[in-house]
Amino acid sequence: MRVLVLGAGFGGLELSARVSEELGDDADVVLIDRADGFVLGFSKLDVMFGRTSEAAVRHSYADIARPGVRFVRAEVRAIDPVHRAVDTGAGRFEGDVVVVALGADLDPAATPGLVEAGVDYYTPAGAFAARAVLESFGGGRVVVGVTSTPFKCPPAPSETALMMHDFLTARGLREASEISLVMPLPSPIPPSPGASESLLAAFAERGIRWYPNRLVRSLDPDRRLAVCADGEELPFDLFLGVPAHRVPRVVADSGLCVDGWVPVDPLTLETGFPNVYAVGDVTSVGTPKAGVFSERQARVVADRLIARHRGTEAVSTYDGTGVCYVEYGNETVGRVEVTFRSGERPFGTFEAPSGSLSRDKAEFGRSRARRWFGTDWVTY
Repeated sequence: MRVLVLGAGFGGLELSARVSEELGDDADVVLIDRADGFVLGFSKLDVMFGRTSEAAVRHSYADIARPGVRFVRAEVRAIDPVHRAVDTGAGRFEGDVVVVALGADLDPAATPGLVEAGVDYYTPAGAFAARAVLESFGGGRVVVGVTSTPFKCPPAPSETALMMHDFLTARGLREASEISLVMPLPSPIPPSPGASESLLAAFAERGIRWYPNRLVRSLDPDRRLAVCADGEELPFDLFLGVPAHRVPRVVADSGLCVDGWVPVDPLTLETGFPNVYAVGDVTSVGTPKAGVFSERQARVVADRLIARHRGTEAVSTYDGTGVCYVEYGNETVGRVEVTFRSGERPFGTFEAPSGSLSRDKAEFGRSRARRWFGTDWVTY
């Protein structure tokens, strides 16, 4: 059974690792990605705020050395879900199973003025470039703004605002600055009231202005204004933007999408095409677009593929649960566990920020580096 895995993010890496662990050389996995390496999502902010370096957080796909897994660095140019084939810059590949894990693309140009006047910090490249912008920033009005829904990692804009507070404080610029956070959500993390209450208290304590239920629709480069969907205008000297998210064009052209994303069975992650699965941000499965959810979905798909290979009944199903760490600054981190199930109201639990959870977060990163790349790694 040849498995084509398109995308080497959380989902693609975890699926490949699990299938290899269980099947060894009997596995036949082709893992395809256009990048040369992987960066954990939370590492972007660590680099952006000067806590570590780009080289320290980038994990090379060349380090993948698992039985039954072959990594191909190439851009996926076309997906044929009927015949389970893909065309890439490295040629055509055919499989018995295809798993689409290409994530979501970001489109800064979709928000007028964002490219000209704002900073897109939501990709690794954008966050790494933002480091130089922050180092030269002399203080003033900072707006962290979300420009579209859905968007990856809903807690990240809150983390950005809190880390910006620490960044400016350490440089003696906080008193001369304002920080505003604009989000389309009624609370920072709606499924977890405890986490939201904690974050709102942290904003109030630090003097961070909170603008819920709002989207930034455009930036006015000349007047340096962020214009919200309701018409409110927020002046800024530095705008840190979360750009519009889109399904990758190659997925949109494949016939897999409905209303902009790939629909899947919420329990099995199967698409409407036989033996074609999709996991992570590319789907409309109903969970947030975050790596921890993609990883958990990939385990379900891997277990089902392993069962198929062994001729046993596939019983693994997706439970909609994910855990994320929320950076509060000053070496403290909170922990949120949320569950999204079809037909049920999402719910979550919260552990208050602490130094011990900061160490847990670091171990989360280290464990993935060891598991997926066989390398040692620390966040900072």
